[in-house]
Parts: sequence; structure tokens; C-alpha cells
Amino acid sequence: MSDIPLPYEPAAGLLEERVVLVTGAGDGVGRAVAEACGRHGATVVLLGKTIKKLESVYDAIEGVGGPQPAIYPMNLEGATAKDYQDLAETIQRELGRLDGLVNNAGWIGALTPFKQYDIGLWQRVMAINLHAPFLLTQACLPLLEQAADPAIVFSAHDCRRAYWGAYGVAKAGQDAMVDILASEYSGDRRIRVNALDTGPLRTNLRLHHYPGEDPATLPPPEAAADAYLYLIGPDSQPVSGQHFSLSGRLTP
Repeated sequence: MSDIPLPYEPAAGLLEERVVLVTGAGDGVGRAVAEACGRHGATVVLLGKTIKKLESVYDAIEGVGGPQPAIYPMNLEGATAKDYQDLAETIQRELGRLDGLVNNAGWIGALTPFKQYDIGLWQRVMAINLHAPFLLTQACLPLLEQAADPAIVFSAHDCRRAYWGAYGVAKAGQDAMVDILASEYSGDRRIRVNALDTGPLRTNLRLHHYPGEDPATLPPPEAAADAYLYLIGPDSQPVSGQHFSLSGRLTP
């Protein structure tokens, strides 16, 4: 299995006539991916919990001539299965299709020894990082099944190490989700499902948990956007069930 080709130069209209849903679209990797999708022709559904941030991304996409995005505010921590079903029905009603899903939103919570991990915090972190992508993906599968070339990308993170607690467990669960979905949607029922670990990037999430790290030594989140475009778009056909890492491949 070959790796993601970098540098990758996506065609200007790579995602024209496609609808792509990006979670955590207001900041960091989610924002970079959403803006890149919009620049390359996709109608982007911007999902996040902070409307002001989503409006900023909306303006940025319109500012470069991309299709009008859609803003969908949602707090993944408290969202129910019905909330995700309502989202899918809204996309069907307002946009008529869904071609791509980027499960990117994440929250680390705290780096804490297992013995001292707060039960309430565990539940919150698991809700955002494991339950939410399951419920969202399940709700969106009927729409994706109707698309000509559907793709799902999970933002992965290799953190099965000491002190990563619920976040590390949830990310391992996402890896399993990729394997299971890719297996179920292989062959004639194809939906391409892949995971992408960007490695360390200059995001607020990273800076919060590594305060002693010099941000200038890290690539910006925009450096990873083309890799997402590759996996969402047609150039990666028929790649599925793969776990990619960009660690060490991006330039600060």
C-alpha cells in the first residue's frame, strides 16, 4: 500500500458538486480542511460548537469564491442520537446529498494517571471523541451510500501512552471504527474509510497541552489540508481501510 503522495497538488475543481461535512470546523485542522474543501469546489457543512468561529470560516470560504457553506452549530458532548439524525435529515433536505465526512473534532480533556482519572471527565472525553463520531457516522451512512464516490476520513492520533487516559482509549476506538467500516463497505457497497494522523501541528489544542514547546518548530494545520483533500477526493480511489501518518513529512 503506497502512502499519501506529498507534495500533492489537487486540481482546482477537485471537489466540485460534492458536499463535505467537517466536524470541529471552527479551528485548527478542521478549519484548514474546511477552507481547503471550499477552495476546491465543495459545499462544506461546517459543524462546531462556537458560531463565531464557524462564521469566520464561512466568510473565508466565500472570500475565495467557494460555494456557499452551511453552518451547523452542535456541541458534541451533549448531542443525542436524535440530534445527529436531525442533522442528516437537514443535509438531505437542504443540500440533497453528502459525499464526504471528516470526523475531526476532538478534546483531550486532561493528561492524568489512570488511577486518578476523574470518572466524569472520562465520560465527557469519550462522548466527544468516540460516541460522537459513531453516532454522526451512523446517521450519515444512508446519505453516503447514495453518493457516487463517498469517503470518510477520521483524524487519528497515536497516543496509547501513559497519562492519555480516555482520549487515548477513544482514539484507539476510532482506529477500530475505521477498520470495521472499511470492511463492511468494501466491494460493491464501497465507501472509502481511512484514518489520518497529522503528527504535531501548530494548533491551539497542541499548544494547550505542550506549553513549553516552541510553536515555530511545528507545521501549521494548513500544511496537512492537502492530505485530507487527497483522501476525500477521487485521486485516492480505491484506497480504504488505511491508517496514514504525516509525522515528520510536513515542514514547519
